[in-house]
Amino acid sequence: MVRLIVIAVMVVLLSGCNSNPLTPTNKLVKKAIAVQLEQTQQQLELQLDLDVKGFNVKHLAIKQLQSKTINTLPAYIVKGTYDLSLKLSERELTQPKKPFEVYMQLQKEGKTWRLLQPQKNSDGETGWYSYLIE
Repeated sequence: MVRLIVIAVMVVLLSGCNSNPLTPTNKLVKKAIAVQLEQTQQQLELQLDLDVKGFNVKHLAIKQLQSKTINTLPAYIVKGTYDLSLKLSERELTQPKKPFEVYMQLQKEGKTWRLLQPQKNSDGETGWYSYLIE
């Protein structure tokens, strides 16, 4: 109960500090994590030798939201934790408090968000893969 009160107070305080209404919401961050998980789901299945039927992101806790400019557009580095539930053929596996870091970017028209994933090229420079979130 105390934890819920502390979280509620933090949300109110953090939302009061947010002067930019175009920051990613919890719903968007969950979608970004889902896109990221979909990109790595095959690797998870091979590494864990599991037949994953689906997954669910729960209890998202954003601990840091940092603004940044990437390729001349505003972007955010969002860090925190979430609980992951993997639906398997015979059971459900839960991984609590998984840390995450996602790069999210609002597009020029201000209507869509993209997940960015950094990729180093052969010159050691960082390029970005981009995936539509919403």
